[in-house]
Amino acid sequence: MQVPGSVALVTGGASGLGAGVVKTLLDKGGRAVILDLPSSAGEDMANELGDVAAFVPVDVTNPDDVELAVSAAASAFGRIDVLVSCAGISSGQRVVSRDGTPNPLGHFRSHIEVNLIGLFDVTRNAVSAMSANEPNNDGERGLIVNIASIAGYEGQVGQSAYGSSKAGVIGLTLPMARDLAVWGIRVMTIAPGTMDTPMLATLNEDFIAKLVEDNVFPHRLGTPADVGALVTHFMENTFLNGEVVRLDAGLRLTSN
Repeated sequence: MQVPGSVALVTGGASGLGAGVVKTLLDKGGRAVILDLPSSAGEDMANELGDVAAFVPVDVTNPDDVELAVSAAASAFGRIDVLVSCAGISSGQRVVSRDGTPNPLGHFRSHIEVNLIGLFDVTRNAVSAMSANEPNNDGERGLIVNIASIAGYEGQVGQSAYGSSKAGVIGLTLPMARDLAVWGIRVMTIAPGTMDTPMLATLNEDFIAKLVEDNVFPHRLGTPADVGALVTHFMENTFLNGEVVRLDAGLRLTSN
């Protein structure tokens, strides 16, 4: 799949990793539809980027909203070639607090609803649109790129909800690739390490510094541009399918 002329649907595209993916694709000649909350900066961002970008507001936890949003996204440029699911939430909380109070069930449920069920709902609707694409010379009609996290492998204290939701995304990768092979649609997942995004701002500076120190190399935060570069590589290398790629500078999270 060539990046120039392609159309990408990016959830959570108004900030953080999603915004980085959008800008990378546009820099390489692609077009993008930004899906994000109505309260996001998505509309302003699309206006700034010009006629190669569009914004469609959506709450990924609302199935009716998702169906309408994906339909509008497919209409914006006449097709969807790539879906990059960056929308997500992260809020740390122990299963039981130090005074013995159980974690509110809603905390766990919200992470599953947004990070896993919402992701799947957008995917099934986007794949329906992709299935109508004319296949290229490889027989390919589309590409799904899901954003997980290394917390899905080695979640830390307070990450039971977040880690579980991202483990679910990791677990979707191969069976979804097998499901969609008949349509010529590939599925790849990125598991980022410590990234320089607004979500990271919920952690204190000392903790962030410790995470960066634990990188094997390089000793810096990952960037949205790093994720964007990997997405474009997935697009161009059609022999990649059904795999999770850690983008983490060799970091392995400890229990603390």
